[in-house]
Amino acid sequence: MTVQDPNVVATSGTGSAADGTRTARVVRSVDHPADGVTVVAVGGEIDMLTAPELRADVLGRLDGGDTLVLDMSSVSFLGSAGLAVLVEASQHAQRRGTAFRVVAVERAVIRPLAATGLGEVFSVHGSVAEALAAVRAADGESSAG
Repeated sequence: MTVQDPNVVATSGTGSAADGTRTARVVRSVDHPADGVTVVAVGGEIDMLTAPELRADVLGRLDGGDTLVLDMSSVSFLGSAGLAVLVEASQHAQRRGTAFRVVAVERAVIRPLAATGLGEVFSVHGSVAEALAAVRAADGESSAG
């Protein structure tokens, strides 16, 4: 029989496993490289403890109407709760007629996206520069049409 210590909760961030707290901030920085475009860099572990923070931040920014580029270059773990946030953000952006793009370079993010097929559901890019170029190209197409 395997017994797991119920006090072992924290795997990243600050806080003590003994007291069951974890105060990791997943949103690391926010940038506005162009009018109507917001880049949010996130890092650490996106799991059931940190996904609510990410969800609130991302959905709130999408409500503002800007194109959102979510830079996940510094994410070390992407759990199912994090995947659910990405799906919800993509759907939220579609309902609002705005763009949602994801930057994924780490295996910890790319692998779950590929395994679930979600990499095909929304725009995934290898760098922020690539995502911004795709935003500019899409804006050019919509203004030309």
